[in-house]
Amino acid sequence: MLFIVSINKYEEMKKIGIFYGSSTGMTAEVAQEIAKLMGVAEADVHDVAKSSPSDVAPYDVLLLGSSTWGAGDLQDDWYDFLDGLEALDLKGKDVALFGCGDESMSDTFCGAIGEIYNRLQATGAKFIGFFNADGYSFDESPAFIDGVYVGLLLDQVNHEDMTEGRLKEWTAQIKKEIGE
Repeated sequence: MLFIVSINKYEEMKKIGIFYGSSTGMTAEVAQEIAKLMGVAEADVHDVAKSSPSDVAPYDVLLLGSSTWGAGDLQDDWYDFLDGLEALDLKGKDVALFGCGDESMSDTFCGAIGEIYNRLQATGAKFIGFFNADGYSFDESPAFIDGVYVGLLLDQVNHEDMTEGRLKEWTAQIKKEIGE
């Protein structure tokens, strides 16, 4: 007697949603590239300016991205969205952070990522995707917490040449961390 067991991999895959805030389009481009590398459909890539925090509900994995402005500030569209996310129970969700900054802002490089990380601590989310910042030159970053960089830090201004490799390495790491 022959038994054939078929496992549909797509039924087991975790549903990934990408949420980003972008003022100049740089972080939006990074979000689109991450979507391609992760196999995330266009419908699952969300601009926080046009989204509600409740839009994260159907996703198992949230990839959250923001550019950093001024003295380490969030991209403008993130403020209301993040206020709403803080009120949600994100237990059971994996969250990975990515952001664009300018290393010449030497004391606040990619500070928005640190703010998102800190503000979502009480939601019960499991953070993944910690990544190194080797190759950049800055004094400190609010995204460096407890001895690790809490997400993927990108400098599209001074080190655009490093972005593609970092994106490939980070997305491969995320896939391993979520078991894909």
